[in-house]
Amino acid sequence: MQDACFAYEGLQRAFHEKARLGIMSALVARPDGVPFGELKRLCALTDGNLSRHLDVLREAGAVEILKGRHNRRPQTLCRLTSDGRRHFLAYLGELRRVLQAAMPKAARKPGRAKDVPAGFKRSP
Repeated sequence: MQDACFAYEGLQRAFHEKARLGIMSALVARPDGVPFGELKRLCALTDGNLSRHLDVLREAGAVEILKGRHNRRPQTLCRLTSDGRRHFLAYLGELRRVLQAAMPKAARKPGRAKDVPAGFKRSP
């Protein structure tokens, strides 16, 4: 079997979605958790969208949802589990490797290849 150097097995599907990436990024910065309303605002999501994405992350074991009261009002607190933090940091490391592979030193210069390889032509 060929070396699958671009398979990126470490990119976890639970995190690899725009809204969930935002949720995880907000939560990793606040180990004590983020209230649901604040997380909704930070990620620009509706109540329903945030709830659904939190369900996916909870089912993956990445977040926990705590219900309680603050100033005599009900409040929902969202925070990473220890496994969620560890897996998300590993995911970020893998994402860094993806970016490094996509941007080798020679390709960091602006522009694109000027020559067309033999046997090829530019499509219209």
